Amino acid sequence: MPPFFPRRRAAGAKSEGAIPPEALRRVRRIEVRARRLVGSRFLGEYRSVFRGRGIEFSEVREYQPGDDVRLIDWNVTARMGAPYVKKYVEERELTAALAVDLSASTALGTQARTKRAYAAEVAALLAFAAVANNDRAGLLLFTDRIERFVPPAKSPRHALRMVRDLLYYEPEGASTDIAGALTFLNRTLARRSAIVLISDFIDPGFDHALRVAARRNDVVAITITDPRELELPDVGLLEGRDAETGARALIDTSDAETRRRYAERARALAAERRKRLAGLGVEEVALRTDQDYVAPLVRFMERRARVTPRT
Repeated sequence: MPPFFPRRRAAGAKSEGAIPPEALRRVRRIEVRARRLVGSRFLGEYRSVFRGRGIEFSEVREYQPGDDVRLIDWNVTARMGAPYVKKYVEERELTAALAVDLSASTALGTQARTKRAYAAEVAALLAFAAVANNDRAGLLLFTDRIERFVPPAKSPRHALRMVRDLLYYEPEGASTDIAGALTFLNRTLARRSAIVLISDFIDPGFDHALRVAARRNDVVAITITDPRELELPDVGLLEGRDAETGARALIDTSDAETRRRYAERARALAAERRKRLAGLGVEEVALRTDQDYVAPLVRFMERRARVTPRT
């Protein structure tokens, strides 16, 4: 695999794809934080929730009272003159596919980070957790089209490449097609995988594709919201523009009733999304760009570990 960051070139030489030093430092900062979190508190939770794709044969051993008679290996039993059973272990290696929404609405950022930058940090943490657990991690960047697909691999260098793409890939599309992204993954992933869908979910038409993906894979939805999408500040007349459609509207934010209706509508949409995802068999982790993402992710994994049966 070629290096992710080009070597320094002679003066005047072109450096296609080179990353400025400040951008490189940003990638490294995210890498350092992700590795530290994985090493300190995240890896155990990740391992307990995202399991391998099934069980595989390990060995045979002599039958013991209480063993399932369906596991008796009759060929070995006949040779040994005593009953023997097959022993299976969990097949641990997993493919984790991170599908990240880069549509225009994810460029919103009224806090220190845009929704896109926040999503990049969340995906980086999951990518390094997968690599630390010896799993294969892949990346799908999408808008209303498939922007870029990085096939699953398991090296730290590969995780760094994904972080770089998450931060600096410039998408061509503006709107959102979650169904298209999921259909692509359903066709591309050869075996059952863990799909982590990271988006603001401003898209009405993904139900069928998400239901199909959830049947074939272990799907988790991570929704990312900016606080300004939840409530309006009192700043007088405000012209709002839909980042994906370009539609504009003039809003009087000094009107308390307008602000109340806005916040009420935002709560209703969040509740509707949560109910919709649950009905499709997908668990949601709701994150906000003005809050840290680690604690909600850990709580989700702890809760899921308690209810997920072990093999």
